[in-house]
Amino acid sequence: MSSVQTTSKAHPRVGIGVIILNAAGEILVGKRRGSHAPFYSIPGGALELGESFEHAAEREVAEETGLRIFEPRVIGVVNDLETFRADGVHFVSAVLVVTKFEGEPKLMEPHKCDGWFWCDPQNLPQPHFWSSREAVALFLGSR
Repeated sequence: MSSVQTTSKAHPRVGIGVIILNAAGEILVGKRRGSHAPFYSIPGGALELGESFEHAAEREVAEETGLRIFEPRVIGVVNDLETFRADGVHFVSAVLVVTKFEGEPKLMEPHKCDGWFWCDPQNLPQPHFWSSREAVALFLGSR
């Protein structure tokens, strides 16, 4: 048996993208800072070991926006090969949709995001993070 060492970049990672839809038909988007700057994106992040997609969505949204979400529903998966080609990080992300939530979006991680706002999903702010753009396209196609 070979004793080949692998790194976290040797295999794809699992991500979560959460589309939060308000009563006006708008979705929540933030302008990213740090490693994801200058892109806009829906809330999301990495799945933790042993975590369900739904729990990851609840956790990530609370950590990033302060919102409490209910009944997140998986609508599909996106395979982010564009980011892999650009910087060597490969994520496969479950996309979830939420229509029930509590609270107002707050900037919980100012080192990762400039702020959250509602926008028309058919008119996304640019530049938009590839995985987020594909997640929204998936959402629009599933309506």
